[in-house]
Amino acid sequence: MQAKDIAELLNEPACTHNTKSKSGCARPKPGATAGGCSFDGAQIALLPIADVAHIVHGPIACAGSSWDNRGTRSSGSTLFRIGMTTDLTEQDVIMGRGEKRLFHAIKQAVNTYSPAAVFVYNTCVPALTGDDISAVCKAAAEQCGVAVVPVDCAGFYGTKNLGNRIAGDAMFKHVIGTAEPLPVPPAAQRDGITVHDVNLIGEYNIAGEFWNVLPLFDELGLRILCSLSGDARFREVQTMHRAEANMVVCAKALLNVARKLQTDYQIPFFEGSFYGVTDTSQAFREFAQLLDDPSLTARTEAMIAREEAKINTLLDPWRDQLRGKRVLLYTGGVKSWSIVSALQDLGLEVVATGTNKSTEEDKARIREIMGEKTKMITDGSPKALLGAVKEYQADILIAGGRNMYTALKARIPFLDINQEREFGYEGYSGMTELARQLALTLQSPVWEAVRKPAPWAINHA
Repeated sequence: MQAKDIAELLNEPACTHNTKSKSGCARPKPGATAGGCSFDGAQIALLPIADVAHIVHGPIACAGSSWDNRGTRSSGSTLFRIGMTTDLTEQDVIMGRGEKRLFHAIKQAVNTYSPAAVFVYNTCVPALTGDDISAVCKAAAEQCGVAVVPVDCAGFYGTKNLGNRIAGDAMFKHVIGTAEPLPVPPAAQRDGITVHDVNLIGEYNIAGEFWNVLPLFDELGLRILCSLSGDARFREVQTMHRAEANMVVCAKALLNVARKLQTDYQIPFFEGSFYGVTDTSQAFREFAQLLDDPSLTARTEAMIAREEAKINTLLDPWRDQLRGKRVLLYTGGVKSWSIVSALQDLGLEVVATGTNKSTEEDKARIREIMGEKTKMITDGSPKALLGAVKEYQADILIAGGRNMYTALKARIPFLDINQEREFGYEGYSGMTELARQLALTLQSPVWEAVRKPAPWAINHA
């Protein structure tokens, strides 16, 4: 990847803060990969495409540390869960065998698994030795008769966020617009309902949570051409250019895809969330507004009224148990504000939220939801998090799995909110699961037991 291409991806025109300053998004810092490298970010964005063979071109360690890196679920193919790598060694580098190994790896993947396509992820070593993965992918595609997509995402290019955008750029260059969607089935055209085609961008179906929302799309007559990339199929990505509206779920990851679909195909987009009752309802209203269909608007409002009445009845007992509890939320990106809204729907008080991976737009949303005096934290070190819990008198820490042992050692209730979790929280029905997990965590009898002095510490004199 050329330096000018990386600069273009960093200076995302659709980011509001890039129109206010010349600085653009944060520049990559060499060696600063604690939050993930470009290769890691590209795989995070594309690995959930389920019927594709994902080949890591590089040493075995790159594939080993990134395989199955999200708790995404698939409704069919599980090919994406098979880790594939060219396993480059020192001898391959010395003898210049990298391109040959990649070509044979692609052939083996096609012959063994018959994938819908092959994605090849470039890593640091072959990028430094000059392997031309684009040429190899083109030759392999001609011989195998299967689309082979190069994703030039060597780790030293920059951060995980840059890798997300590189992945989106690869999809736009090589995949989107290469096939047409199937006709709408006659069964879907019921009662005179006009079916509208839409895309979801940056939705990863963690723990299968998007399936909580999918039936509501079907009910409203919104056909999802593609969810990039949770539970997606290669052909679905090819047809994204025919959607009438796009919803961006995680703006920091694949905003460049939404922007290019808007500029090249005139498809409008909005940023939304399916976490929480309020935001889920707002997301469906945004779709109805963009599509400008009075019949869809009426159906949407009727569905929202029904679902909100139902879920509020189910949540009221949980709210009685959770109301007033203080939460320290340490996450990033869209969850830095979308989870705040969900927690407020349950009556909890968010005393501070993390913004380490949030855009300026995310921070603006946080201020809108929590007020101008909201506390934002960027330091996620154990010392800083425990200090924040004590300072803000939080009852529970909600963060990613890497913070779990910090909380448990300090005897603080903890709930995992990131991609490693086993529970889905999206949509109206997902709120009951979120409430249940919060109650189980906060009310566990273990906290009273572990906070008592140890038997040997009690003075019996």
